[in-house]
Amino acid sequence: MAELALPSSFAKAAVVGLWLVAVGVATEGVRRNTTASPEITRKIVHIGAGNAIVLAWWLQTPTWMGVAASVVFSGVALLSYRLPILPGINSVGRPSLGTFFYAISIGVLTALFWPIQHPEFAVIGVLTMTWGDGLAALVGQAHGHHPYQVLGCSKSWEGSATMLLVSFVVCTIVLGAASGWGAASLAVAAIVALAATGLETLSILGLDNLTVPLGSGLLAYGLVQWL
Repeated sequence: MAELALPSSFAKAAVVGLWLVAVGVATEGVRRNTTASPEITRKIVHIGAGNAIVLAWWLQTPTWMGVAASVVFSGVALLSYRLPILPGINSVGRPSLGTFFYAISIGVLTALFWPIQHPEFAVIGVLTMTWGDGLAALVGQAHGHHPYQVLGCSKSWEGSATMLLVSFVVCTIVLGAASGWGAASLAVAAIVALAATGLETLSILGLDNLTVPLGSGLLAYGLVQWL
């Protein structure tokens, strides 16, 4: 039976891997052939790579696959701070360990929620960071006309509003798909969105790439169990 399961696991890994390769190729194409800012190319990776968690959920990939990918990409991220191997991701003009924290958060959430058969909470955590934080940064840079600061971190009310709205939508959709639509799902989504927005304001060294996904996933799980 183990031998029969092995090709299936490799097939799943191949699908997720091809998605990540496509994201990387698209990002490099944008970086080389357009005048898009480094923040744009970084967010293409941020959003595109994060959506691999949805593929993993749909394909029911094994826990080890997500954890192994996290370890590999964490190592690559650390090397990239010394070597120019991820220029489209790390060239953001400020000190940041965000790429490393991003990879770590995905591994931790997979290790926590895949074994207990509740991958939806890992998906909530990752997508809240992927879409919420990603779009908040883009909207804040392009339309952030009302800035504010939290512990030295520059934010805008427009970006924070985007984070709140997108996090709510993401959480509502995932909870609805996993356990059904209803008032309880909306209440959980609203609380998680508020918490994620607060965590996103504390982005020293890219720490929000760790606190937002872990905080969102764990809070959503705790609230659902309580309700």
